[in-house]
Amino acid sequence: MKTNKGNTCTREREFLYKFNAGNQRFVLTVPLKFPVQDNASHLHGRLMLLHDLPCFIENDLKQSLSQFIEEECIKDYDREAEVALEAVKSGEVDMHLLANAWAKAYTETTLEHATPEEPSWDEDFADVYHDLIHSPASETLLNLEHNYFVSISELISERDVELKKLRERQGAEMDKVMQELGKSLTDQDVNALAAQHFESQQVLENKWTSELKQSTAIQKQEYQEWVIKLYEDLKNPNNSSISEEIKVQPSQLRESVEGNGRIYEEQRQLEESFTIHLGAQLKTMHNLRLLRADILDFCKHKRNHRSGVKLHRLQTALSLYSTSLCGLVLLVDNRISSYSGIKRDFATVCQECTDFHFPGIQEQLEIVQQVVLYARAQRSNSVNRSGGNEDKSKNIERNQSNILPGEFYITRHSNLSEIHVAFHLCVDDNVRSGNITARDPAIMGLRNILKVCCTHDITTISIPLLLVHDMSEEMTIPWCLRRAELVFKCVKGFMMEMASWDGGISRTVQFLVPQTISEEMFYQLSNMLPQIFRVSSTLTLTSKH
Repeated sequence: MKTNKGNTCTREREFLYKFNAGNQRFVLTVPLKFPVQDNASHLHGRLMLLHDLPCFIENDLKQSLSQFIEEECIKDYDREAEVALEAVKSGEVDMHLLANAWAKAYTETTLEHATPEEPSWDEDFADVYHDLIHSPASETLLNLEHNYFVSISELISERDVELKKLRERQGAEMDKVMQELGKSLTDQDVNALAAQHFESQQVLENKWTSELKQSTAIQKQEYQEWVIKLYEDLKNPNNSSISEEIKVQPSQLRESVEGNGRIYEEQRQLEESFTIHLGAQLKTMHNLRLLRADILDFCKHKRNHRSGVKLHRLQTALSLYSTSLCGLVLLVDNRISSYSGIKRDFATVCQECTDFHFPGIQEQLEIVQQVVLYARAQRSNSVNRSGGNEDKSKNIERNQSNILPGEFYITRHSNLSEIHVAFHLCVDDNVRSGNITARDPAIMGLRNILKVCCTHDITTISIPLLLVHDMSEEMTIPWCLRRAELVFKCVKGFMMEMASWDGGISRTVQFLVPQTISEEMFYQLSNMLPQIFRVSSTLTLTSKH
């Protein structure tokens, strides 16, 4: 059949079209290769233009051409079918193999005959966890998670202490060598010792990394198996021991040692809350909050198991598989890693508590890196096909594994204090200048993040108001006021767009400013917010006698 198809592709047929123009009779002859690769309408248009044909034959020519192509294609199909039938009759083709091939193709392409997809382990576990966290067993789950968190935190503390001792010992050794430099030792001896120190640090860090990875894997497996078992026991009404199993035992809660240096200090947090209405005709109510806080405070677990901390964690757990997720915007550089700055601090917080539902932070970053490389390759191929030489030269100069300002990647978490989703927004040094506009990549990145929030049920989002996590000398009071005004106005416009994206769902937007900002500056920003947004005012109703 393939041979016949190949022969058909090389066969030419002549299309004849006769028409009269006045007293003259014309014949149009066009050789066509079958099967025709071009669209009949496009071919008709080219014929009209190439032969300068009169417009009054346009419709008739198009109809005749389409009919000719259709009839010739049917003849080819009939001819191929006759050859195929003869091959089956003569025994050249096995009838059973042919029938099996047809049956397989039919069942794979027809939905009603397709094999139903079996739910994955992750989906089953998500359903079980969602049921348990909304049951009396929720407190037991949180207590178990807290104990696991303390265990990992203590392991990390031991690692930090051991690494600190190693660095102190190596520092003392290096000081002694430097004192002997030029006397009994040379530069080569110093370099050799430095290389030895680096190798020792790498060995120790790899040892602890492996131990932490193994501990978190064991915890995740134990936790998931225990959750499944508890769920099955709860479904059995005759199990009398289940009430004892989910009973809270305060004495079993592990508390951390206070002197290990890893307790997070709680600083005074300034906060202002507002209720606004946005929309032209159908108004939607939103909640706005202005906070002076460290952005990682929304991620860190507190070691002491107080009731307030417990309620925060409970709320996060209850909404993990819901339509009310919480997100956070982190400002990062263009490298997809966790080796420096806010990325390293965020990864450290993520690693302090086992994630029982999603892959670890490093695994997610590796997946993001692969997706970025694939996307860059696809974009490069499309540019090559379109002949964009300028874009091609830019792609060669830029590292393909890095992202551009305004682009962002997303990581999912179930082990953080108050958030489920982290948006890692790429920004450059331009955000520290005072001349950015509403079209800046960082601002447009915020718009795209809010759009993702609308399409993926993220109803609470925390945004760095000044587009920086730390204050510096050039960030004066006028600089802060200009930047805050720009972000407030842009976010207001984006929130008004939300009504067309999601139909007008009430959301909470939290604007965060660095902890080092002064109280005076904070209250100036607080006074600016209701001037830009329409804040709801209370009405006092009095009866008229």
